[in-house]
Amino acid sequence: MSILQEVDRAVRAIGPAEVRVSRSQVAFRRRRGFAFVWRPGRYVRSDVPAVLSVVLPARDPSARWKEVAHPSPRTWMHHLELRSPDEVDDEVDGWLVRAYEAAD
Repeated sequence: MSILQEVDRAVRAIGPAEVRVSRSQVAFRRRRGFAFVWRPGRYVRSDVPAVLSVVLPARDPSARWKEVAHPSPRTWMHHLELRSPDEVDDEVDGWLVRAYEAAD
């Protein structure tokens, strides 16, 4: 199973979401986008196969995040490098649940 397939499985376990595929990413949406999978090698030199970007209403303190940005007052964008589908674990599932609930 690929990283994208594992993220898709995790999102579908939460509830219905629209999936939008573009040249640069796969977006999971409710009323707003809440999770995005993209390949960093398209934009920067990287050997990481995928990045999962998760939109949360507050900053999450986990050390697993590669980068956390605060693009607007109610949005914190958390970027997680994923090297294998096994890294989509219970902690990631929990972040996706929080992001899913906040995107309604």
